[in-house]
Amino acid sequence: MPMFSAQIRDLSELEAQDRLRRLVPRAGRDFSSNDYLGLAGSSRLAAAVTDAIGRGVPLGSGGSRLLRGNHPEHEALEKEAARFFGSESALFFSSGFAANAALLSTLPQRGDLVVHDALVHASAHEGLRLGRADHRRAGHNDPDAFADAIADWRRAGGTGRVWIAVESLYSMDGDRAPLPALAAIAARHDAFLLIDEAHATGVFGPDGRGLAAACDGAENVITLRTCGKALGCEGALLCGPRVMRDFLINRGRAFIFSTAPSPLIAAAVRAALRLLVDEPERRARLRTLIEVAERALGAHGTAATGSQIMPILLGDDARTMRAAEHLQAAGFDVRGIRPPTVPAGTSRLRISLTLNVGPEDVNALGSALSEALA
Repeated sequence: MPMFSAQIRDLSELEAQDRLRRLVPRAGRDFSSNDYLGLAGSSRLAAAVTDAIGRGVPLGSGGSRLLRGNHPEHEALEKEAARFFGSESALFFSSGFAANAALLSTLPQRGDLVVHDALVHASAHEGLRLGRADHRRAGHNDPDAFADAIADWRRAGGTGRVWIAVESLYSMDGDRAPLPALAAIAARHDAFLLIDEAHATGVFGPDGRGLAAACDGAENVITLRTCGKALGCEGALLCGPRVMRDFLINRGRAFIFSTAPSPLIAAAVRAALRLLVDEPERRARLRTLIEVAERALGAHGTAATGSQIMPILLGDDARTMRAAEHLQAAGFDVRGIRPPTVPAGTSRLRISLTLNVGPEDVNALGSALSEALA
C-alpha cells in the first residue's frame, strides 16, 4: 500500500468536489481580513515593539509559562487586560483556537453539560471533543432552544453544572447573540456563560471592550478576547474569575505544555488596548464604512448586519467560487466560503470591512459585484 494512500484519496475526493483548499498570496483591496481597525500595520504598534526591544524584551519566550517562559510582559498584559475588560483576571494564549480549546476541554467537568450555539467556532468544537462534559447543540441565536436543552437534560437526570457557549458576533453571518436573554437563562439555571468576543473586541462597546462589556466582572461569565483581529496582533485573552486562571494554569494542557507566546507580542497587545482608548475615531470611521457598504452592497443581497461582517449568500458552491474569482481578478480580495466552514447550501461571499479600504473602494466593489453576479 502506498504511503499516505488514505490521505491522497481524501485529497482527491475534495478536489473532485471542488473543495480542495490551497494557500494563495494576498492581493487586491482588502475585503477578507479581520484587521478591522487597520492596526496590523500601525506605526504605534510597531513603535511599541521597537521600544520593547530597546528595553531588552526578547523575541522568544524560551519555554512554557510554567518553566522559564513566563516573562514580565505576559504578566503586565494580563493585569492591564483584566483592568481594561473589568474582569478579576486574564490569561494570555498564543491563539484564539488554543484559548477556546483549552477553556472548553478543561473547565467543564464530567457530569456537566455544555449547551453551545449551532454556529460556534471550530475551536469550541475541538475543546468539546477533548473534554469530559456532555454537550448539546442549540439553534442559532435561539434562547428558547438553550433553555429547552437544559430542561431536557435535567429531566433526564443531569445534575452537574451547565455551561452556555456562544459568540457575541458570528464570524460568517455578522449577526449578534441575544446576550441579555442568554445571561438571564444562565442566572436562572445557575450556569456559566462563555462568550467568544473574537469579532467584537475592539469594534463594539465602550472603548472597544466588546458586546459583552455589560457582563464583564460577573462571577459566572468568561469571555475570550482575540488579539489577532481588530487588535492587529496575535494571541487571545481569557478573562474571568481568578479561579478560571488558576485552574487553567494547573489543569489546562494546551496552556501547560505550550511554549509561551512572544513577549514582544504581549507588549504590542498592551499598546493596542491603549490605542483603543486613545483613538476612538477608528471605530467611528468603521461605523461610517459599514453604512456606506450597506447602501452600496445591499442591492446584491448583502445582509444589513450592522456589523463589519457582511455575507452574500449564494448557496451554490460553484457559483460562489466563480464570483470570488471574478472579484479577485478585478482587484478585490473577496473570498468564497463553502462547507464545511458553513452549513451545506449556504455558500457565500464573506465581505469583511476594514480600515484598510475607504468608501471609494466599497463603492467600486458594489459595481464589480454587479458584474460578478450577473
